[in-house]
Amino acid sequence: MPWIACELHTHTFHSDGRQTLRELSLGAKALGFDCITLTDHNTMTGLQDKESVERETGISIISGMEWTTFYGHMVTIGLTAFVDWRPVGPGDIHAGIARVHAQGGIAGMAHPFRMGSPLCTGCYWEFSVSDWNDIDYIEVWSGTFPSIKSDNARAFRLWTGKLNEGFRIAATSGRDWHVQEPVGGDPVSVTYLGLEEGDVPVTEKAVRALSAGRASVTIGPLLLLEIEAEGNVYGLGETVSGDRDPLVSMIAIAFVDFSVRKGIWDLPEQTYILRLIGNAGVMAEYPVNEENPRVQSDIRNDGLIWMRAELWGTVRGVRALIAFTNAIYFES
Repeated sequence: MPWIACELHTHTFHSDGRQTLRELSLGAKALGFDCITLTDHNTMTGLQDKESVERETGISIISGMEWTTFYGHMVTIGLTAFVDWRPVGPGDIHAGIARVHAQGGIAGMAHPFRMGSPLCTGCYWEFSVSDWNDIDYIEVWSGTFPSIKSDNARAFRLWTGKLNEGFRIAATSGRDWHVQEPVGGDPVSVTYLGLEEGDVPVTEKAVRALSAGRASVTIGPLLLLEIEAEGNVYGLGETVSGDRDPLVSMIAIAFVDFSVRKGIWDLPEQTYILRLIGNAGVMAEYPVNEENPRVQSDIRNDGLIWMRAELWGTVRGVRALIAFTNAIYFES
């Protein structure tokens, strides 16, 4: 399965950005991205040159729009047509999500705990969510060097809490990219999406992958996880069948691909810690590095609801989360 590097939250001068779609795409290409989503605030007019920019730059561009309201920002991805954001009030976000889904799109919470008014009107999520099954994903990392920011830590805890409650929600990163300027050495996050085989456009495959939870997020190498159980292999976003003895061991296999975007991200030479995390907490941890990038661990599906992998290490002198996978789920 090919994994492509995506930036899922960007803006041009069609909203509050200071870049054209061409400049955005060329900047993404220079950072080793394969794909971007254009998510201008409350407009899709910035996509008018999409096809020509794709041909020139080789970057796949997914249609999208950031619903920007007084009660929260919601990134919509994969829309086939404009979906009006204006009728939505604080108590009826589900009606808006339904309209997004009807147009082939998916909907995610953008930077849900960023400081709101007066610094950023509507950035802090205040919509009432009555059914978390409607939320396709949560942007748990926003901005550059996202893993050390307190608002992102809250978003990450929100995602983990919803997984513990049994909801199947994907997690992503988004730079919220507005302008072509140096980031001062701060790491840039990447959401990798695992694409299905088949003769359909890359952008459509990418939306399907995110919808299915085939995603891994990083500020460095690509982290992947799969589960082997009774001759079957389950990947990110998939569900391990519960039709078997829960006490029979399964095998979790995690792998760190240090070759992706080589030379673009820069971390000090070190031994990293790879952790296997589930609803009960840390299940196992192992040292990994470029010479030993793969770990294998026996696990048991004894009350297990979900499982993900995390990669920890030192970034700019700070001990931080470097990468995490989306979840693999388990039937009871």
